[in-house]
Amino acid sequence: MRNTTGIHFQQQWKILIREQEQLITRANEPRETGNGIVRRYRNPVVTKQHIPVSWRYDLDPRTNPLCMERIGINSTLNAGAIKWKGRYLLMVRVEGIDRKSFFAIAESPNGIDRFRFWPRPVVIPDGAPSETNIYDIRLTAHEDGWIYGIFCSEQHHPDAAPGDLALAMASSGIVRTKDFQNWERLPNIQAGGQQRNVVLHPEFVTGRYAFYTRPQDNFILAGKGEGIGWALIEDICHPVIRSEKIINCRQYHTIKELKNGEGPPPIKTAEGWLHLAHGVRNCAAGLRYVLYIYLTALEDPSRLIAEPAGYLLAPENEERIGDVSNVLFSNGWIPDEDGTVYIYYASSDTRIHVAVATIEQLLDHCLHTPGDGLRSAESVRQINELIDKNNAFLELYA
Repeated sequence: MRNTTGIHFQQQWKILIREQEQLITRANEPRETGNGIVRRYRNPVVTKQHIPVSWRYDLDPRTNPLCMERIGINSTLNAGAIKWKGRYLLMVRVEGIDRKSFFAIAESPNGIDRFRFWPRPVVIPDGAPSETNIYDIRLTAHEDGWIYGIFCSEQHHPDAAPGDLALAMASSGIVRTKDFQNWERLPNIQAGGQQRNVVLHPEFVTGRYAFYTRPQDNFILAGKGEGIGWALIEDICHPVIRSEKIINCRQYHTIKELKNGEGPPPIKTAEGWLHLAHGVRNCAAGLRYVLYIYLTALEDPSRLIAEPAGYLLAPENEERIGDVSNVLFSNGWIPDEDGTVYIYYASSDTRIHVAVATIEQLLDHCLHTPGDGLRSAESVRQINELIDKNNAFLELYA
């Protein structure tokens, strides 16, 4: 008798490998339309279908004769990013269908397509038995010679009432590496309240490590937290936040009314430190996440010097649909030597995209786009001011 089970396995295995290779090697093309600031690309750069088949399937036909997936992946999202040895690396948050997240590195030769995962997921040293979930890592190449990863360390809240299995507590974990293979775990950051979206500044400030923080009252809501904070720490091996000042505030009836948070580490430019952040507001469809930029001073990264009104990127078309809809989130971008900036963002907690700009474009947008006047009347005044300027310009060439 023919071994039909073995034949079926081989057929399915070949299909899986062929389809994944077609996905990984597919060329990515820029979209034709844009706003002149950033250029989106047509295809997501990393999806759950990019996860290696050997991570999901038992490849032994004796124990998996029907070639069924054994470990399911729900989404790939919220990746830290860095250029390392000429390659573009994304440290992807991979979420299994069991809701647990872990990190895995995907590498591309050009930053816009052909992202391929390294052979194994990243092994982060276990912080504590109470730590249930880790995610949303920010990668910072610091001037001290280490590459740091700051991520959310989540656990069930120790003060949760009996039967309350949803109450969570967030703190910020720290790891560091020099080769992306071996990771040293440092103590979690100690802060007065819960902390998520913490980012390490790439340079010392007055001889200390500088962090962008996001103080919040509970796991979800900022509550009395006023926005993106700034804190200095003497010893990163014993990280304690003793005081914070708010450097980018939440505002009523804006894109960051409910909360905001730093994205990736800021980029140093001739005009100042360029920041990418997310803003959150509530609407009938739930929480809406968008991305915005702002600029702080070179000599004092905690001093805001420019912030255009509104968002830089918001969910569009298919980006609006996914595991948690109407969300854009970024914790990774890569500035290249020629001034190109690759912005990696997740849509609806489901897949990762890239948008491309230049330092020149982002600075021009930051410095020459009107700020938020915080009132409808001011928005109309700004538009009329632009119309008057344009009319005067057109009259010169009439």
